[in-house]
Amino acid sequence: MAKKRHAENTVDDVTAYEHLFQESPAQKGKKSHFFGRMLKKNTWPLIASTIVYIIKSSPIWITSIVTANIINALADFLKGELASDRTIQLILINAAVFTVMMLQNIPMHMVWAKICSKLYRVNSANTRSAVVRKLQRLSITYHKEMETGAVQSKFLRDVEGMDSLVANTTNNLLPAIVSVVISVAISLVKNPSVTLFFLVVIPVNVLLAIAFRKKMSKNSHILRKDSERVAGRLSTLIEMLTVTKAHGLEEHEYKSIRDDIDKLTKSGMALDRTNAYFGAAAWVMANLLSGVCLLFCAFLAYRGDIEVGDIVLYQSLFSNISNNVLTLINIMPQMVSGLESVNSISELMNTTDIEETRAGDLPDVKGQVDFENVSYRYPDTDKHVIQNFTLHVRPGECIAVVGSSGSGKSTLMNMIIGFLKPSSGNLYIDGRPITELDLSKYRHFISVVPQNSILFSGTIRENITYGLERYSEQQLQEAVKTADIEEFAKDFPEGLDTNIGEHGGRLSGGQKQRITIARALIRDPKILILDEATSALDNISEYHVQKAIAGLIKGRTTFIVAHRLSTIRDADRIVVLENGVAVEIGTFDELMAKKGKFYELKQLNDINFKQAEAALNN
Repeated sequence: MAKKRHAENTVDDVTAYEHLFQESPAQKGKKSHFFGRMLKKNTWPLIASTIVYIIKSSPIWITSIVTANIINALADFLKGELASDRTIQLILINAAVFTVMMLQNIPMHMVWAKICSKLYRVNSANTRSAVVRKLQRLSITYHKEMETGAVQSKFLRDVEGMDSLVANTTNNLLPAIVSVVISVAISLVKNPSVTLFFLVVIPVNVLLAIAFRKKMSKNSHILRKDSERVAGRLSTLIEMLTVTKAHGLEEHEYKSIRDDIDKLTKSGMALDRTNAYFGAAAWVMANLLSGVCLLFCAFLAYRGDIEVGDIVLYQSLFSNISNNVLTLINIMPQMVSGLESVNSISELMNTTDIEETRAGDLPDVKGQVDFENVSYRYPDTDKHVIQNFTLHVRPGECIAVVGSSGSGKSTLMNMIIGFLKPSSGNLYIDGRPITELDLSKYRHFISVVPQNSILFSGTIRENITYGLERYSEQQLQEAVKTADIEEFAKDFPEGLDTNIGEHGGRLSGGQKQRITIARALIRDPKILILDEATSALDNISEYHVQKAIAGLIKGRTTFIVAHRLSTIRDADRIVVLENGVAVEIGTFDELMAKKGKFYELKQLNDINFKQAEAALNN
């Protein structure tokens, strides 16, 4: 029960953080709007941490006061204005106060550290979770256009930058502000003239910070963009490594990514130079002002306006104020960088290219699919990929879709999955518009076997049962048997528990495809999509995969995107696409007898296949 309640609270927190990132038109482009909302959401932890900080850090101010009191007492004693017993008593009282305040620092510091740690660790976890949830909701079109490396950079580098921003706020920003306020308050009580001096001199550092802020912000933005570009290029380099090495293009790729790395280095060095100038100027200014304060306090003591011991007090207070202002100035580059990270995350979180879905009950799917005058064109283009497509598919029917590259085959499949929404016309599933379905629930009833098998580093068993919380060993074994996995799994000592390596690197193409088919089988889908599942396989691998597919399509509504037209002879109907238009629909024999577009494709397909086979034999 407690675990369930914790899970619900976690979901609520993540949802709250998603809302925090949403910006109104008035806030658009402002880097700090999320950060301000987040601080507001954590008002009480911030107040608690500030109160605890004041208590734990009280020795900073107590030490100055105690030191001034002891010096003044000794000075009065030497001048004969204070008795010996009273002098000793004052010294002992101040020493006792100093000792007590010092000893409380350890437990109170631990309380403060716990509050701050929980604050930014929880914020970090919720932000990461919110980013993951957002990535899952974004459309496939967005993910195709956005480089993987750039997304990874936002998830890793920018969330870490935001963590640093929160940590700097709790560990440096708020404590520094509190310290300055308390130090000014003490000086105000002791001597308003000195306080006035503080308030006149200290803003010099603030003006210095303002002078550098714009330059640092600009350099941080350039560095972040260059970093995302390098991350994207690195991701592409890794994905293309086999092709690169096969064509001897290592040097070309190295030079290309090296150019981006050089740009990143230059932008990083530009930011470092700005920060270095800023840090050096701030340090020199702080120490010069400290010297001015010493001379000013000495002048007041010379005139008799303050006691000699108070020089130590005011110098300590000024040093405390100056050091904290310097802290504020020194963390400003990290704060600016952190705000840039917040801006980067906000770009992702405020992306509107979201996969639309509607909540609703979906107890079952029978597998009836109806296209009615469906057309589709990609955003920002007038060219239709699919035009006025109409097709009524009965539950359990097998439909093959063929056509040249770019004819719209994959677009049709993506609309059935719900990845793409028709630009016009309607697509119905069991008589209900797909736009009215809860896509997440609907997709529990479909399975896709793509051309390129998508596997992860894990065992054969884990890849087959991916995402399934409940399944029986019998269901697993039936899927393994139907997909003909036993044929190669028996060669591994660990059988189904064999680790297949990253992307299934230890397996052949046909073996990987059969695991993908078993993954589809164990889900017992009502709608099955085979997207050129055998086009990249050799004859032996294709035989095993076709054998597995034959067992997979029984009793299911099946859509087959075919490259080798001989493999779809048994399809109930074949749809021939050309430039997004269904130019022919019929059985294999009907279309061959018609001697139209399908007949031409079949003849050309046979010629290409024979030439490829001859080339391999030679």
